[in-house]
Amino acid sequence: MKVVVIQGPNLNMLGHREQNIYGPMKLEDIHTQMKGFAEQNGVEVEFFQSNLEGEIVDRLQECMGEANGVIINPAAYTHTSIAIRDAIAAIQIPVVEVHLSNIYQREEFRHTSLIAPVCAGQISGFGPFSYHMAMVAILQIMSEMKARYEAEQAHQAQQSLQSK
Repeated sequence: MKVVVIQGPNLNMLGHREQNIYGPMKLEDIHTQMKGFAEQNGVEVEFFQSNLEGEIVDRLQECMGEANGVIINPAAYTHTSIAIRDAIAAIQIPVVEVHLSNIYQREEFRHTSLIAPVCAGQISGFGPFSYHMAMVAILQIMSEMKARYEAEQAHQAQQSLQSK
């Protein structure tokens, strides 16, 4: 199984920008922790960061047929990007939205996520641990999907045997 982690604008500046909001941890350190957890669970993980909306849309579309789940921190695009929202809806892969800060405790314009309604869930406000929780969530979702698929296959096989 494969999870793609997509990071939006300015997240490449973690550890340098607004440490009072985002903390001192760098993006590379968060990715190292996520990779270790993914490896422990037998999951391949790939990381992508872009400051450009169109590149994020392209990467989401590329996930079709390639990834089983997506974790995304759209950053400022959370509140503005209908294009990213539409891409998530189109790919029909489970997506978990994640934020380091609690967007609902910040400026009013950050309280609305255009992305959340097309995601399996949203995790925010736990700093770098938000990413760990998102990884746990996406692994659980993928496990449940696999179990449902296997149960459907077993049921179809049983019905096929009964009809003979």
